[in-house]
Amino acid sequence: MSDFVAFPRRQRGSVRVVVSLLLAVAVAVGGWFMFSPGEQAPDVTFTSLQGQKISSADLSGKVVLVNFWATSCVTCVKKMPMIVESFKKYQPQGFEVIAVAMHYDPPNYVAHFAETRELPFTVSLDPTGTLAKEFGDVRLTPTAFLINREGRIVKRYLGDVDEARFNADIEAALVS
Repeated sequence: MSDFVAFPRRQRGSVRVVVSLLLAVAVAVGGWFMFSPGEQAPDVTFTSLQGQKISSADLSGKVVLVNFWATSCVTCVKKMPMIVESFKKYQPQGFEVIAVAMHYDPPNYVAHFAETRELPFTVSLDPTGTLAKEFGDVRLTPTAFLINREGRIVKRYLGDVDEARFNADIEAALVS
């Protein structure tokens, strides 16, 4: 005799829903504790496409968006003009953007994208995935982190972002 408990067909769907909800809650709670608002941003050094080294200390006193993206990511490409406009609007107030291309993105694709789109902010390569690991092992794009003037992560974005909400978050970080 088996210890397997068979649920009637109607209950199986309910069990799947409950298990799915529990899994979603566990992932959300884990994500919250991994990057809860106010956590210190990692101490890293970015290397721009031009070879310039930019450390976390160099960004101290500025509000910074660290945006992990890829040229093959449709949402990343779609949202890049929004980030460009926000950068142009808020840069005079101390807003910086570091666009970090994922390790699997060919450097020549990244350079071509940055050049043809005339990206006005720092574009960095992450050929070994070290930066992605330092920011909580980023694997999905786009993933971005809004860092306040004190170097604390105040917002984490995953996927498509509402432009009005995004700009409101930047404005709030700039005045705090």
